[in-house]
Amino acid sequence: MATSVAQWDDLLQGEELAYLGSESAREALLAPLPEGLHPRVRDALAAQGVEALWAHQAEAWEAAQRGEHLIVTTGTASGKTLAFNLPVLDALASEPKRRALYLYPTKALAQDQLRALGSFRLPKLRAAIYDGDTATERRWQVRKWANLILSNPDMLHVGVLPHHDRWGDVLSNLAYVIVDEAHVYRGVFGSHVGNVLRRLRRLARVYGAEPQFLLASATIANPGELGARLLGVETTVVGDDAAPRAERTVALWNPPLTDEELGLRASALGEASKLMADLVSRGLRTLCFAKSRRAAELIHRFTADRLGDDSLLSPYRAGYTPAQRREIERRLLEGELLGVSATNALELGIDVGLLDCVISVGFPGTVASLRQQWGRAGRRGHGLAVLVASEDALDQYFMREPRALLGRRVEAAILDHENQRVLDGHVRAAAFEAPLDDADREVLGNAALERAAELPELRRTQAGYVWAGRDYPAAQVSLRSTGPEAFTIVDATSGTVLGVVEQERAYSTVHEGAIYLHLGESYRVRELDLVARAAVVEPFSGDYYTQPKVETTTAIVEPRRAERRLGLELSFGGVVVTDQVVGYQKKSIQTQESLELVGLDLPETEFETEAVWFLPEPWMLEGLEREPRLLGSLHAAEHSLIALLPLWAMCDRWDIGGLSTNLHFQTGRPTIFVYDGHSGGVGIAERGFQVFEGWVEDTAKLLRGCPCERGCPSCVQSPKCGNLNEPLDKAGALALLERMLSAA
Repeated sequence: MATSVAQWDDLLQGEELAYLGSESAREALLAPLPEGLHPRVRDALAAQGVEALWAHQAEAWEAAQRGEHLIVTTGTASGKTLAFNLPVLDALASEPKRRALYLYPTKALAQDQLRALGSFRLPKLRAAIYDGDTATERRWQVRKWANLILSNPDMLHVGVLPHHDRWGDVLSNLAYVIVDEAHVYRGVFGSHVGNVLRRLRRLARVYGAEPQFLLASATIANPGELGARLLGVETTVVGDDAAPRAERTVALWNPPLTDEELGLRASALGEASKLMADLVSRGLRTLCFAKSRRAAELIHRFTADRLGDDSLLSPYRAGYTPAQRREIERRLLEGELLGVSATNALELGIDVGLLDCVISVGFPGTVASLRQQWGRAGRRGHGLAVLVASEDALDQYFMREPRALLGRRVEAAILDHENQRVLDGHVRAAAFEAPLDDADREVLGNAALERAAELPELRRTQAGYVWAGRDYPAAQVSLRSTGPEAFTIVDATSGTVLGVVEQERAYSTVHEGAIYLHLGESYRVRELDLVARAAVVEPFSGDYYTQPKVETTTAIVEPRRAERRLGLELSFGGVVVTDQVVGYQKKSIQTQESLELVGLDLPETEFETEAVWFLPEPWMLEGLEREPRLLGSLHAAEHSLIALLPLWAMCDRWDIGGLSTNLHFQTGRPTIFVYDGHSGGVGIAERGFQVFEGWVEDTAKLLRGCPCERGCPSCVQSPKCGNLNEPLDKAGALALLERMLSAA
């Protein structure tokens, strides 16, 4: 059923409407089914009504038949799944003894794909899931029986590769490895996964196999680079989206002002629930994305209150049992539900059927993520995509400058598998799995063999470097952390491990009394045990957040690149950051008022990382050179640069740190540093160096539009800032950046 724009156009009116536009429809570009396709696969496609391919699916098929590794990076609902399924299903139909391994970042995605594969009803296809939920007594059956195994990188890392002797038949017959949602593998996580995939390639080679890798990703700026960094081999990019697209109305919705003097606006959650209730009441299937579990639940509650009935509504979030999530997915897919409020995790490729409308509450952090969400709107016909702005300065900037959002290219996904803090654990794991020698340079890289010679747990033998330690080293490596000395975060009420945090970040993020966020939920740190390396947390429902007070110094170790950019000296290289958390400030969520300063006694931490830094020329600081204005201007410029860097590199503000000083002990001049918040760096600062001009221009635009005098917390305040007592001069920061841009 096609929907008409008349079903919602009367809703998109009033002062709240900051932008209204449309994306035009696009006809499909078709290609015939491949002539060499196995008859059983052809019949299975026909049974599902598939009589032709979209051109990019045919392009992927041809690349796969040539034996190339490839990455398909097309829009949401563009058939990426069929693009990688087709070569696999064809191969298994011809030779059922061959094996394929599918890797997903979440268990829900693997479950979703298993259902989709079952719908083909191919007699020689034996698909099964192998993850942490797989019963012990069933695991050997999966290894022996399944020719298509669905898993995740974590299980591959600790459950498969270290025990490869049990997987000999799978590895020796491994023909394809599918890596779906590849854009998720960036930063620290992606750097680890890049090493895990190299270890898989190495062991497959040991068993005589050379599997092809087929990757699928949301649209990103650097798909070929991401594929090569993840795999260590060149990948063919299939990126020309030939799928049809219905017309889509796009609206930016800014909640009305409730206090013009303070710039306060009505609740974004309330506005989203109002829109969703109106859309659902008109019979339109609507999905509303929120940033946290609590927000998703509140939108559901507010929408139900407006409708007076929740029979057509449901929230969807992590924390539900698998059975609960499957039931919600089924009801949405079959049309029993019309309105679902979900956390951003659902933006991944779970099939939730044909939707009319998507509402995103708050900018999700990257343009790629927003497009991933909006791409679900209008699969039945004309669709509606809405961004409801929060009070965050970036959201408000986009409301004032819609083209800065709608015309922006998607971000680059970056990782660094050679980061020594990441690499060392995988070198140990690889040596445990099989002796390391020079022949492994081709797959693992030169850096891995160089590190093997340095690691004390490895012993050199005639066969190569072998593991000489106890246990198996993969178990000591978390794929979410850059260092082995991580702190575990434990929920005191349930005993659940919420995550890990590196030592150098633990003191600033999970110190005693800190408010810690996990998947949008708030927890208060009850105890930080320095001996057991654990932070014990409990759920928190208070109305304040905490900000650490940190004394920081940054020392330049190795300038690697220096260029004259925007009229000043811009550098990139290695630095050592020394932090000491000396206290924390409690601040009101509503008013940003400082409530209480609490002292702490914690050790210093020191870590090596990568940074981009620059020295403003004296003329750029004219009128700003006297204190406290100089330091306030540098400080505000540093923080606003940190706020905007995630728009150029797919990362979180928490992945970035910075330091501004009126007199650096090495440069002898005012200097601003922005550095990777992870030991060794994962490429974020390097990306900042590459896109410096655009990064600075965006930052200046943000500051120009911010209505408050000093800059609001989301604009010039950084979540990692420890300089609580230093001034923040937004006007001075803007003057500095404007002068830099004038020198271009």
